[in-house]
Amino acid sequence: MAQTLRERDRADGPAAVLAIGTANPPNTVLQAEYPDYFFRITNSQHMTHLKDTFKRMCEKSMIRKRHLHMTENFLKENRNLCAFMAPSLDARQDALVVEVPRLGNGAAVRAIEEWGQPKSSITHLVFCTTAGVDMPGADYQLAKLLGLPPSVKRIMLYQQGCAAGTAVLRLAKDLAENNRGSRVLVVCSEITISTFHGPSEAHTDILVGQALFGDGDAAVIVGSDPDTNLGENPIFELVSTAQTIIADSENALLGHLRESGLAIHLSRDIPRLISDNIEKSLAEVFEPLGIRDWNSVFWVVHPGGSAILDQVEAKLRLNPDKMRASRQVLSEYGNMASACVLFVLDEMRRRSAEDGAGTTGEGLEWGILMGLGPGITVDAVLLRSVPIQSKS
Repeated sequence: MAQTLRERDRADGPAAVLAIGTANPPNTVLQAEYPDYFFRITNSQHMTHLKDTFKRMCEKSMIRKRHLHMTENFLKENRNLCAFMAPSLDARQDALVVEVPRLGNGAAVRAIEEWGQPKSSITHLVFCTTAGVDMPGADYQLAKLLGLPPSVKRIMLYQQGCAAGTAVLRLAKDLAENNRGSRVLVVCSEITISTFHGPSEAHTDILVGQALFGDGDAAVIVGSDPDTNLGENPIFELVSTAQTIIADSENALLGHLRESGLAIHLSRDIPRLISDNIEKSLAEVFEPLGIRDWNSVFWVVHPGGSAILDQVEAKLRLNPDKMRASRQVLSEYGNMASACVLFVLDEMRRRSAEDGAGTTGEGLEWGILMGLGPGITVDAVLLRSVPIQSKS
């Protein structure tokens, strides 16, 4: 009997992304202007040598603009956020517990609109953020904002870092394939209020995060066995997943929550560590398919920084256009932590449609979605693209 019940509850087909939505705060900053703004708002203009260093970081970042919830007025009202290590956790938390679910709501609404089904059909909610901790959590607050039924099954993921955009898809895949008829709403909402700090001569690595991170939110609907009679159409199938930790890399990417907020420390070795170990992760994912030509698949990679993309591209001998979706998202939004790779996924399907590629993966059947985060953790999802549906 138990075996029969398990078989009854399992879906027939693989999980698939059925819709994607994204959102950003309206406040934008141009990267070329940001060093002057950053050192002015933090009252650090006397640190001329450090400012020159920061300018070079911004120039090399390959970022054109970012979206930030923090306006100049907000920072003027919360001066402790502008210092390097002044007590400010309360002010950060007060803003984040409201704004993280609110931003998440924007992308969720767009994903649900694209999906085209009633909100009452959502059975599971997976919410992920690196910004703020509270109870009841951001998942609960988002369920209220959306008006989801009280029976929706919620999962809250905090402090998972940039790799979480891939991890949530792994979790959603398991939920969808083991709960027949389920529809999983996945939301990643990231706001840099928690990680904003003024400069310090003694801790220059803090500047890397100030030059890279932006605010954004992405949402996807995941489900198995799409009902085409209701207008459900898969965008990408989630075929298999893998996760690995790069040996001896735990100190390369650190985040410590203190009274002064979340301090992120990024090592210069991160691009090398990732590129030196990337083929091991790919082999695990693609071995069952017998794929060894990395240019024969499409790429959806978390754009943690331009150096990471450059070194992975060089290591795998990828054609220059393979990382174009990741580079476009990095240029227009910066590194949005967990939400970022889902922006890349949306950019991939948009570009494929514009180019007349035939499938959502640039005309190719197989692809890789890869998240990179603390650990250093490499999280991967094997994707199968599907024919692009006509909107007629």
